[in-house]
Amino acid sequence: MSRDDEQLEREAEQRRSGDLVRAILGGPPELTAPQLAHQAGVTSEQARRLWRALGFPEYPDDVEAFLPADVEALRLLAGTVESGLVDFDLAVNLTRGLGQTMARLADWDVSALVGRIEHLSAADPDGGTRVDAAVRVVDEFREPFEHLMLYAWRRHLAAAAARVETLASDDDEGLHTADLTVGFADIVGFTALSNTLTEERIGDLVELFEMRCADVVTAQGGRIIKSIGDSVLFVNESPLRSYDTAEGIIHVIGRDQRMPDVRVGLASGLVVMRLGDVFGPPVNMAARLTNVARRNRIIIDAATAAKLPDDQFETRRLAARPVRGFGIVEPLTVRRH
Repeated sequence: MSRDDEQLEREAEQRRSGDLVRAILGGPPELTAPQLAHQAGVTSEQARRLWRALGFPEYPDDVEAFLPADVEALRLLAGTVESGLVDFDLAVNLTRGLGQTMARLADWDVSALVGRIEHLSAADPDGGTRVDAAVRVVDEFREPFEHLMLYAWRRHLAAAAARVETLASDDDEGLHTADLTVGFADIVGFTALSNTLTEERIGDLVELFEMRCADVVTAQGGRIIKSIGDSVLFVNESPLRSYDTAEGIIHVIGRDQRMPDVRVGLASGLVVMRLGDVFGPPVNMAARLTNVARRNRIIIDAATAAKLPDDQFETRRLAARPVRGFGIVEPLTVRRH
C-alpha cells in the first residue's frame, strides 16, 4: 500500500469513528462554549464548572464541541438550582459524582463490548468494518441499557435512603457515620505475578477477581466500596456476614487452582461515609491487616473479634507488631468451630 493509500485509509477510518460518536451522541457537535452557556441560561463560569464536574475537558471558545442535548442538561441543572432545592455548589457536587460514576461505567461497557464487536465483524466480513459493527451494537444496545441504568440507580437510591433512615434513628451516630465491619481483600504477590503474564491475561485475571468478589459480597448483604485492580474494599453491617464474605472470597479465589492466592483483613468500628466512599481507622486497619495475613487466611482486629459469637468462632492472638499509623497492634487469626 502506497503512502497516499495509507493516508486515505486513515482519513476513512477517522470518518467512520466520527459516525460512531454521532451514533452515540445523536448528532455532531454544533455549539461553542459561549453559545452553550447562553442557550442554557447560565454564566460561562457556571457552564465550565459543571462541564468539568462531569469529567470533561474545557474547549476553546471558538470550537464547536457541544450539542443541543448539552444545553438541555445544563438547563435541567440550572432549573433545579433556581427552584431552591439545591444550591449551585451542591449541584456541582452531585454532578461530579454522576460524572465519575458514568465515566467508569462507560469504560467498563466499552471494554466488555469490544469482544462482541470483534465477533460480529469477523462473522460478517461483508458487513463493514469494526466501526460499522460498533455502530450496530450501539444502536441496539443503547435504549434498553439506558432503561436498565435508570432502574438500577433507583433501586440503589432506595437502598441508600434506607441506610440513611436507619442512621437517622440512631441518636449516637450522625447521618454520615456508621458502625461497620470493613473488609479488604487483595491478591498475593500481584506485582510479581503481573510481570509474568501477558496484558490480556492480566486483564482477564483482574476482571475475574473483581467479579467473583462482588458476587460474594453482595450475596452476604454487603457493599463493594471500590476495586483497585488487585484489591477490593467492602463493608457490611454484620461482622458475622463479613467473616462469611471473607471466607467466601478465599473459597472462590484462593482455593481455585487457576487463580492466585488471596488474603483478607477485617476491622470494625465507626466509619465516615462520604462521596460513595468510606473513611476512618477501620478502613486503614483492614488494609494494613492484609500485610499480616498468610495466604488464603483471614486476619481480624480486636474490635471484630469482640463482635463474633464465642460459641461459633475461635480466635488466636498473633505476636504484637508495629502497624503503620496504629503503633503496636496484636492482630488475630480466626476460624469457625
